Amino acid sequence: MTDGKSIIWVMAGGALGAAARYLLGLWVVRRWGGAFPWGTLLINLTGCFLLGTFAGLRSGGRVALPAFLTPAFGVGFVGAYTTFSTFAVETLALLEAPRSGAALAYVGLSIGLGLPLAAAGLWIGRQA
Repeated sequence: MTDGKSIIWVMAGGALGAAARYLLGLWVVRRWGGAFPWGTLLINLTGCFLLGTFAGLRSGGRVALPAFLTPAFGVGFVGAYTTFSTFAVETLALLEAPRSGAALAYVGLSIGLGLPLAAAGLWIGRQA
């Protein structure tokens, strides 16, 4: 599905994923407080499970999934819900390829560059 309908499916799934992330995050903070990012951790971990399950269903071939589910759920919903899930599944795909060196580089670069870039963005934002 590469027509304009894909964008509509991504947007619809994204709206639901963003709302789910927000509501679950609020619920977790109310339940356990905000001293530790339990909400983000729960969201990232459940996102990993959701995207992993979806990727397994898509690649296993035993279940015929409608074409619209990839943009709606895989990209839209889970993408708006969390991007850590994509990182986890892509790392596993590299390991299964087997491309362990590429997987290690991906993990190292993502963390090694992501954290300093987040720190730089935080610093720049605070200067504005």
